[in-house]
Amino acid sequence: MNYGNRLQNYATQRVFEKMGFEVETILNCLNYKARFIKNIIKRLIPIKRFKRYNNFMKFNKKIKYSKHVISDNRIPIDINSEYDYFFTGSDQVWNPNFKRTSNIDFLEFADEEKRNSISASFGVSTIPQSKQEYYKNMLMKIKNISVREERGKEIIKELTGRDDISVLTDPTMLLEPDEWMQVEKKPIKHTSKKYIFTYFLGELSNERKEEIERVARENECEIINFFDLKSSYYTCGPSEFIYLERNAFLICTDSFHSTVFSILFDRPFVIFDREDKSEKMNSRLDTLLKKFNVDNRWYKGKITQEMLNFECDKKDEILKMEREKADRFLKKALDIKEN
Repeated sequence: MNYGNRLQNYATQRVFEKMGFEVETILNCLNYKARFIKNIIKRLIPIKRFKRYNNFMKFNKKIKYSKHVISDNRIPIDINSEYDYFFTGSDQVWNPNFKRTSNIDFLEFADEEKRNSISASFGVSTIPQSKQEYYKNMLMKIKNISVREERGKEIIKELTGRDDISVLTDPTMLLEPDEWMQVEKKPIKHTSKKYIFTYFLGELSNERKEEIERVARENECEIINFFDLKSSYYTCGPSEFIYLERNAFLICTDSFHSTVFSILFDRPFVIFDREDKSEKMNSRLDTLLKKFNVDNRWYKGKITQEMLNFECDKKDEILKMEREKADRFLKKALDIKEN
């Protein structure tokens, strides 16, 4: 269950809806199978994980899904004719190291004139030599391409020679904070008025845990560990995640999307390097922090008093420019004529 994935999906849908379009998300085969195992999940996993799954399903009701389900071996005959445009994106949708990345992620099932990408990400800095010709052929057939990182634009130019690629911000940043507040939900057992929200996808050393605990003691805060199976917060879905981000005294994280919402909601945050062997996120985090001129939020052995405050004077101005850039790209892709 990927929080960033669901929130991106919802944000992308809302962006298109606000432009006057009907929008549907087409599920891949893995998602399709997930629909049929809901009734047996409760017997296979701990009750808290089942409750979290249910909270994800509740959030999914905010997303409109297509009647079609797709996979490399299962392309509905009429799917191309039912839609005017197709968009692929966003988070690492073109990662060459993911086994699930396939022709579907390049929209090969659709007419080339209908193929577009929104804030697509490779998640890597280079494409393996063995896959470069494949990526070149796939990317050349997508009419309008936008990526999330500058390196993504460079990769496409190196592979294809194309110089018409737009770099857009993550879709979650295209919505205003009050739009996110409309879908947030207070966790059922949440009573704390002052808390540090910790959201770590990688491992956290004892030294770092002790530093967070020190800050909590000195500031009389509770620590809410989002992924602690013993905690009631473990059952939270995307809506509860938004609430906890927006109301935190401090956010400690190694996550890109946790950082995104920290910025959107003007919450103090500290970013930690991943300590284990999981995917390093520094590149896209560095890009994000530099864009908003807040690259002093990296943890370097101590959470300073300065980090307990957050100011980004040009945040609104930067977001306005990013949203205008996305609007221009989407209007071009959707054949909307400017007045």
